[in-house]
Amino acid sequence: MRALTYDAFGATPRVAEVPDPVAPPGGAVVRVLASGLCRSDWHGWMGHDADITTFPHVPGHELAGVVDAVGAGVDPIWVGVRVTAPFVMACGACAVCASGNGQVCPRQRQPGFTDPGSFAELVVVHAATTNLVRLPDDLDVRAAAGLGCRVATAYRAVAHRARVEGGESVLVIGCGGVGLAAVAVARARGALVCAVDVSAASLDRALFHGADEVVDASLGPDRVVDAVRHWSGGAGVAVGIDALGSPEACRTSIRSLARRGRHVQVGLLPPAAGRAAVPMERVIGWELDVLGSHGMAAADYPAMLEDVAGGRLPLGDLLAPDAEPLGLEAAGEALVAMGTAPSRGILVVDPTR
Repeated sequence: MRALTYDAFGATPRVAEVPDPVAPPGGAVVRVLASGLCRSDWHGWMGHDADITTFPHVPGHELAGVVDAVGAGVDPIWVGVRVTAPFVMACGACAVCASGNGQVCPRQRQPGFTDPGSFAELVVVHAATTNLVRLPDDLDVRAAAGLGCRVATAYRAVAHRARVEGGESVLVIGCGGVGLAAVAVARARGALVCAVDVSAASLDRALFHGADEVVDASLGPDRVVDAVRHWSGGAGVAVGIDALGSPEACRTSIRSLARRGRHVQVGLLPPAAGRAAVPMERVIGWELDVLGSHGMAAADYPAMLEDVAGGRLPLGDLLAPDAEPLGLEAAGEALVAMGTAPSRGILVVDPTR
């Protein structure tokens, strides 16, 4: 099969022929129809993720497609079904999974990181009965490809971790795929949203997706905090979300909170980015909640899918403005450019191109 690979961290990605995967016991092979291109893929390519240990490596962790084959122990009825899967593939057998928290399974596997990813014609989904998610008939695979990481991650961060309610003020820092999804999810729940980014185009996209206010991050953290507090009436926001993943964004979000506010860290903070200097004296004195959010378990997808199918969360608008899928070669170029190029929304890869 064809796949996008790279031979070392930072090496130029290339399209290559690699062996077709075989469905393992309890697992399945999915024929990929679409795969999202995410900043996490860039972090992996840069060497920021210690889970990538074998080369050549195939990136890609947001997938949608059709089950091509199943391994021993998996009902053959899955073959031919249109599916997606979370980027955190839970083992389905441990105590953490039994508690319903497969997104933090200690034995998790991740396509594109621990395993070959979905920038390929075929990809393996382990623990298939736990991780496969059937797609609604009316949900396009290109839209579904963004579910496995960015939209699902934003949905859990806003709805499950921050528990955003109607009328609350929400700050979203970083208007890439996760940030735009967080804006859309927060607005769908009736919140007021202020979005922060350095890119004017990204801020325009945030306004398009329902942000009530936008702030240029290039003003500097102090002026951003002042602007957010002014927008929120002086007290600060109820919820701050770092969807970018930088020490400065994390600190800015916490400094922008009202007393008893909630900060949710969604953007990755790899050690290479430096440690975030969290103002713990304020966390204690103001009784702030500092929450991590890591993907979403497959078992929690139904509510999100219902919102999508019901038109309450228009995922199609979260695709990049041009919305034309990239071929594998173009995906390699876009992956390399992600460190410096402004966000274009969610880019989708078609591995057959």
